[in-house]
Parts: sequence; C-alpha cells; structure tokens
Amino acid sequence: MKAIVRSARAGWAIGLACLLAACSGDDDNVPPAPTPTPPAAQLCADLAGKTIGGATISATNIVAAAGTVPEYCNVIAKIPPKLNFEARLPSQWNGKLHYNGGGGFNGMMTPPSADALSKGFADVGSDSGHSADPFTANWALDDQTALVNFAFASVPTVTNATREILKVRYGKDADRSYFEGCSNGGREALMMAQRYPAQFDGIISRAPAYNFTGLLMAFNRTAKALAAPGGAFTSGKVATLAGAVRTACDAQDGVADGVVSNPQACTFNPATLRCAGGTDTGDSCLSDAQLAVVQSWTTDFSLSSGNFFLNTGWALSGNEDGLFAWPAWVTGANGDPSTSVQFGFQLGMVRFMLNKDPALNTLTYDPNANPGAVMSLSALLDATDPELTSFRARSGKLILWHGENDSAISYRGTVRYYTQAVNAAGGQANADPFLKLYLAPGVDHCAGGPGADTVDLLAALDAWVTTGTAPGDLTATKADENGNPVLSRPLCRYPNYPRYNGSGDVNAASNFTCTAP
Repeated sequence: MKAIVRSARAGWAIGLACLLAACSGDDDNVPPAPTPTPPAAQLCADLAGKTIGGATISATNIVAAAGTVPEYCNVIAKIPPKLNFEARLPSQWNGKLHYNGGGGFNGMMTPPSADALSKGFADVGSDSGHSADPFTANWALDDQTALVNFAFASVPTVTNATREILKVRYGKDADRSYFEGCSNGGREALMMAQRYPAQFDGIISRAPAYNFTGLLMAFNRTAKALAAPGGAFTSGKVATLAGAVRTACDAQDGVADGVVSNPQACTFNPATLRCAGGTDTGDSCLSDAQLAVVQSWTTDFSLSSGNFFLNTGWALSGNEDGLFAWPAWVTGANGDPSTSVQFGFQLGMVRFMLNKDPALNTLTYDPNANPGAVMSLSALLDATDPELTSFRARSGKLILWHGENDSAISYRGTVRYYTQAVNAAGGQANADPFLKLYLAPGVDHCAGGPGADTVDLLAALDAWVTTGTAPGDLTATKADENGNPVLSRPLCRYPNYPRYNGSGDVNAASNFTCTAP
C-alpha cells in the first residue's frame, strides 16, 4: 500500500511539473533545462591557478567599471622562464583582441588600454620577458633569452597564450586581433607585420623606433657632440633656436599659431644663428660647437664601413623648447646632457647590448670600430624590412602615425619607411588598400606638445578591417589638464598637411583643409 501511495505521489508531481512547463506527451520534444551562466566574478576566479596555452595564471581579480572603462577580469600570468603578462577580459566582450605594446627597453607591465577596454576589446600587455626600469638595459648583459624576447619573440608568444585563455573564458577565440604600440611598441608593431604577418588583422604603429639599433647609435653621436667643449645648450639657447624656426616657418601653413604644420616648406638654416667668430657670446646665438650639435641631430647617419644606414635626421620643428622636447630628450636638465633620456638610452645599448661592458665610457665608443656588432644587433632588434607582401596578402591593415615635434624619434624616419614600403608594394595604388601614414603637427613623442595629439585610430582600424572602410583624413583633438577639448585639427593623410582657410577660429578643425605641400 505504501508503495502505491509513493507511486501516486510521484506521478502527481511529474504531471504537475509537465503542466507548469507545458510538456507534451512526446519525451523527445522536452527542451533541456538551460544551463545558467556563472557570474563574471566566478568565471574570472575560475581561471586562477590554471595553466593555459603554456602560461600559468597566478592570480585573477575583477576590476570594477570606472568612467568609460567597463568591468573586466584582470588575469596575471607567466610564461617560463620569466615572460609576465596581463590579460584584461571584459565581462561584456566584443569578440576582439587588442595587444598594447611596450616602450623604452620594456621591463614593466604595459598598462591597460582604456580606449580598447571601453570599446569592449579584450586587452593584453606584457613586460617582454624581463623586469626592469624601461630606461635601463642591464638585464641584457648576460640573458640572451630576455634579449630575444625583447627583440621579437614575446609578442607572438603572449598572443598565442592569450587566445587560449579567451577560449577558456568565453568559449571561443577572438574574431579579430589588433596590435597597437608607440615608440618601442611601434617597433614591435612593425616587427609583427614583417616577421609574423598572420598574427594580427590590423596594426597601429605610432612613432616607431623601428631602427632601434641605428636610432640609439644616433643618440650616441649627438651625446658626443653635446659633451664636446662648448657643446652644451642652456634653456635660453634652446629657446633661441626654437623661436627662430617658428619665426621663419610657422606662417607657412596659413597662420602663425605656434605650430609649424607645413614642415616640408621650412628651409630655415641654423647657421644664421652663429655667434660672431663662432665662440659662445650668450643665449641669443649658437657657437660652432652648438651648431655641430644641431648638425648631428638633423642629418642622416650611416656606418662608414659598408655604408650601413643607421638613422634619419630630425627636422627642426619650432617647438624644441617644449618641456618634453629638447630639454627632456636631448639637452637635459639645466644644460647637462647626461641627464637627457637619449643619453640614458645610448648608454644602455652601448654598454649592455653591443659591448657587454658595464663600465664602458660610451662617449669614447666608435660604432665603426666594430661594425659587425652593430649590424648583428640590428638584425636581431630592428624592424626595417619594407617588404610586407605576406601581411598584405592576408588583407592585413597597417596605420602609421608620428608627431612632428617628436624629439625622441624622427618622423622623417617613419616617412622613409613608409616610402620604402610603398615602393616595395609596387607603388601608391598597391599600397593604399593596406597602408596609411598620418603626421601630427606640433605633437611630441607619442603625445603632448602644442598640437592636437589625440585621435581614435583603433576605431578607424577596426572599421577598415571589419567593413573595408579605409580611413581618410581624420580629426585630432587636444584637451587641457581637466580633459576639456581646447583644440581640434585635421589629421591629414601623408603627404598633405592642415592649412588654415584664412578665417574663423584657429582652434577649430573646420577652418583648416588638408592640402598638398
């Protein structure tokens, strides 16, 4: 009797459940109960302690939404022996991956890209395989693995591991992948297009230090000129030089506004500032030793042996006196060139990468004494190959960008690379479908300066890759310290520049037209 009662109760319960769920009499038509999706915090926590794609995840944490950046999971991981990276995985993912490149000698974790995360991208950055101050290179003294990772290997290694992490977290790989970097990150960007053309669908290379070895050899040459008797610059002399360039060239873009936007038309001759007799007579002129510094800085540089090209000279911009222009990069604080950023970089390369001698006086170093060492390091570090056939063949897209007031890396060098790449592609008509160059007047290294330094290149690249909409002339902006826009200008496709129309607000892009030089 009890068994009959239990059976009746079970049948009643099943019947009631079917009634509430609108069951049919055919068991095959019963839809399976949906599996609830775990909350983002749990999915994030579940990654901790796992080894995925060769990377061991040591920790994860949910980062709360802030401003335009949505909630994301920060994944801290390591690939042996010491390649550290962080993947930032949005709780609401757009299905795409963004790699944020490094800077200097790397060694520090690349910070999250607020721009990429705000658009829903998964974002990743690394330390490139060593932990150090990005302005020092002592880690390269006796660690070839770290040097190779820094040179080219870290980015594809981290990218491949991150793709596997995406599959675990989201159940799928990225639909599209992009790389974006400035300075050394710009070199990494071009390295990917050249050596790993299948790694990324689109690449943004800002102010690329693509000729890393030659660039730092140019730093060394200018350091010697500044260290020569009478070569150092006071702040007054830097101001004299910058002011003379602005006076001669600023208005050639249609308006004298403190930004030389048509540098191709600037023919200023520094020799006009020569002190009487060539000796230093004050801040209103330049001595012969100081003119030699300008000569070193503005001219191309090659090894005398085999005519091996090293670096393209800088253009005089008229904004050399900006805080983050010559005073930071070239002449140093209070006229002491040994405090400049360029001096520190050349010190690191010459001592720890080229000569493996921590005590070497780099001001006595001659790259022509051992050209083989320079060329060998160049073959490892530099991304100078203009042949992009494989990248182009798989519909890759590449955007180059450079500020014209960059005192770290010559924008002329980026123009040189662009021109070589266009020629290698068989001309402009063949290059245009995959390659664009933008020059930003008055903009310092990667950002800053009096020019409009902010532009959404990632959105332009994404549209180009996903819809085939090639970027044309863009609009760049500049904000004050509170984030309020104070300036907008056209960001013109090379070789055009923004020319003032002759009337209207000089701070509004609508009153400028992209014009052929």
